[in-house]
Amino acid sequence: MNGKEFKKAVDALSEEKGIDKETIYEAMTLALTSAYKKNYHSLSNVRVDINKETGDIKIFSYKTVVFDEEWEKEEGKYETEIITDEDGNEEEVEKDYYFDDRIHITLEEARKKVKDIQIGETIEEEVTPKDFGRVAAATAKQVVVQKIREAEREIINNEFEDKKDEMVVGTVAMEDVRNYYIDLGRTQGILPKSETIPGETIKMGSSVKVYISKVENNSKGPLILLSRNHYGFVKRLFELEIPEINEGIILVYSVAREAGNRTKIAVYSENPNVDPVGACIGERGSRINRIIEELNGEKIDVVPYDNDEARFIENALSPAKDLHIFVTDEKKKEALVVVDDDNLSLAIGKKGLNVRLASRLTHHKLDIKTIQEAKEMGINIA
Repeated sequence: MNGKEFKKAVDALSEEKGIDKETIYEAMTLALTSAYKKNYHSLSNVRVDINKETGDIKIFSYKTVVFDEEWEKEEGKYETEIITDEDGNEEEVEKDYYFDDRIHITLEEARKKVKDIQIGETIEEEVTPKDFGRVAAATAKQVVVQKIREAEREIINNEFEDKKDEMVVGTVAMEDVRNYYIDLGRTQGILPKSETIPGETIKMGSSVKVYISKVENNSKGPLILLSRNHYGFVKRLFELEIPEINEGIILVYSVAREAGNRTKIAVYSENPNVDPVGACIGERGSRINRIIEELNGEKIDVVPYDNDEARFIENALSPAKDLHIFVTDEKKKEALVVVDDDNLSLAIGKKGLNVRLASRLTHHKLDIKTIQEAKEMGINIA
């Protein structure tokens, strides 16, 4: 492969994989250095130079300039060291002189090539073998592929780490016993079947909205975990379907969800002229129905948030009515709810679902009592 062909291959690879050319050149430099050392039994004193304009590759061997052994002796500069014998006596001896012509060059020889070169500096010479292109291409391929995979993983990880807690649209590509594998473009995400909405059917090849619950980088590449039963999925659906939420006119205070059964979402607006609940439901339920359809028929309660804790708790316990709320401990977020017999089952909900969701929505521990139970506690309801 000549220089032009090499440069052309780098350009094509960069465009196809979306990898910075500098990353590819760095990978090639490491790979070619390794290839030269392996095939030509070189020591570590080699440098690979890739001309990024022409694509030409050259190998240089460099040697460190050292004193000649005889010159050192004549000048009295031969190095010594202090050794201690078994009796603790110290003695000054000459150090063994180490000189390897593969990595060293004497000052005398070096100055024949570079007049003002000094001890400790290096001198280079080109050692590019004639057949290096063939050998290097075969040896470097594996290293380059590995580096490119690492770069691709980093690009994908950088792309998706900022998308955690966001909703994306993908295509169902594969399925096994436990998971669906969702094609997200550059990579695949994993949608565990335990994270789907109970009762829903997901077909191969279909387009599906998913919530990114976790992004983790590991040795095999980014692990992107997806969900459709996370409460954040509902929040993102509201942002998608309700323009006022997306624009910040309506704000979401909190979301509580038991996927497949019911979701409660608390909304409010700082604009007194905006009806946040009405805007979320839409004319004849048009907006909320689109969200319910995406959630496979899951029931949704849109609740008005209120700064008054008692009033907010009362709103959250809808559809129960005629409630009496007592915030018993503001620090511990505890409240007593007194309800008449007609509304008791509505307040609690089937298997405690309504009060459980209201508790999560308001961040309060709710204790529901009947009027009779409240009287026995010494609480009189007028």
